[in-house]
Amino acid sequence: MKHILLIGNDGQVGYELERSLAPLGRVTTVCYPALDFAQPDSIVKGVRAARPDLIVNAAAYTAVDKAETDTATCWKLNAAAPAILAEEAKRLGAGLVHYSTDFVFDGQKKTPYTEEDIPHPLGVYGQTKLDGDLAIRESGVPHLIFRLAWVYGRRGKNFLLTMQRLAGEGKPIRVVADQIGCPTWCRTIAEATAAALAKTQTPDGTFNLREVSGLYHCVCSGETSWHGFARTFIPPEISVTPITTTDYPTPAKRPPYSALSCAKLENTFAITLPSWQTALQNCLRDR
Repeated sequence: MKHILLIGNDGQVGYELERSLAPLGRVTTVCYPALDFAQPDSIVKGVRAARPDLIVNAAAYTAVDKAETDTATCWKLNAAAPAILAEEAKRLGAGLVHYSTDFVFDGQKKTPYTEEDIPHPLGVYGQTKLDGDLAIRESGVPHLIFRLAWVYGRRGKNFLLTMQRLAGEGKPIRVVADQIGCPTWCRTIAEATAAALAKTQTPDGTFNLREVSGLYHCVCSGETSWHGFARTFIPPEISVTPITTTDYPTPAKRPPYSALSCAKLENTFAITLPSWQTALQNCLRDR
């Protein structure tokens, strides 16, 4: 079996990837502090010790607001580290899977963004993620970059769990209603990643990413606001008041509209993610 190095299995997507990737090869997992993205030598040492056939990077700096003041660390983790991974993968003759974000866009579009739309990040987090994407592309390593949005799940820190906690405390809830996007269950991302990789495998198990190398949007279909998303799973007897972005100021600006089109993913790999409503129902039933 081919060897897959999964980085960041302690995160939402990484946790799900560990199981989804298992049928495709021998999966080795590593996360901080065993592999420290802030230390280039740690990255190089970890990859060279593992000598994988495929690197799947699910690690990133995701504290969007903190990034506005912690710029140097955010850049190391989101831009410099992926660049090093790309060069190490290229050196080994391995492929690289990486995850991007809808925060590379400014949200001024009124229809779902495609992979051809020009990015214009509004903050440090989005810019550093974009820098990482570009470094991977410019390295020439065979790669798949999956651009994600509004990721949630049953573990870690995310919007779903925060809203459920507030609802359980019986407090009135105020949620932004003028930001539109695609809520996406982390398990659907992991399953779509594995499905795409399976279609690249040759009879001997090798991952042939070169012919399909590039950027793909990977989100559940449909779109809603944060308020619309919350209202779907919070019991009707609990008040959920819609507010505007200006009512809830944050250090980092958010794109007001960041729905993504997954037509390229569907056309290339024949993979269609479920609607956000269906994925949410499946997530809520999962224990």
